[in-house]
Amino acid sequence: MEKPVGEKYPRVTEITDTERIEMVKEIFATITGKYDFLNHFLSLRHDIAWRRFSVEKMHFFNTYRMLDVATGTADLAIGVAHKHSRTRVTGLDFVQEMIDFARAKIQMKHLSDRVQMLRGDALYLPFSDSCFDVAAIAFGIRNIPNKIGAIKEMVRVVVPGGQVMVLEMTFPRNGAFRKLYDVYLNRILPRLARAFSQNPEAYHYLGDSIMNFPTPDALAILMEKAGLKKVGKYSLTLGITHLHLGIKPEVPQP
Repeated sequence: MEKPVGEKYPRVTEITDTERIEMVKEIFATITGKYDFLNHFLSLRHDIAWRRFSVEKMHFFNTYRMLDVATGTADLAIGVAHKHSRTRVTGLDFVQEMIDFARAKIQMKHLSDRVQMLRGDALYLPFSDSCFDVAAIAFGIRNIPNKIGAIKEMVRVVVPGGQVMVLEMTFPRNGAFRKLYDVYLNRILPRLARAFSQNPEAYHYLGDSIMNFPTPDALAILMEKAGLKKVGKYSLTLGITHLHLGIKPEVPQP
């Protein structure tokens, strides 16, 4: 039997989907206060550039509305509001502590009139069909066991011709960089997190969830199966993160 990721959390391959969902809720409820700082610090601030790249790829043409699924502390939602001044943004997350933190940050940035936060489930989005130009999820899809279900819901709520975007960290499959990144994820990152986080074990889970995430090619196929066309993928920072972008067909696929 494999050793556990840490003293507190088992490996994602050793638990049921239901157990994983509850584990994710607990993890993100306990790291909210340091979430932004640790994201920037542990990624050497590359996460800011990754989100900015994603926002620049967004195209608003019909509803001028954007949905940020698994919004966390709303960095992507805020980035969209700053870049696309005509657009209204809805952020959705299933962790109340994240929603509360995001609302305070949005208010501080004077964006409450354009950015709305809701608590909800990515598998049952509380929106009618075809009401957003863009639906995106940044660093959240790896925490959702039923990935194709979440992507199908994003497809449902965007307009025909609209974009569905998935920004996620991935584990390099080849070369010496794979070994270096393995050491960083499983040894260095948890030790750094221990100095700042009240729940450093959460960062053992982070590394484990990245290592067990589908390859970029596999995720692209999954997005096509969910009903998207013209699925493209962009490799960022030596392939440790990828942006996947697909288009909802103008005519429903048979």
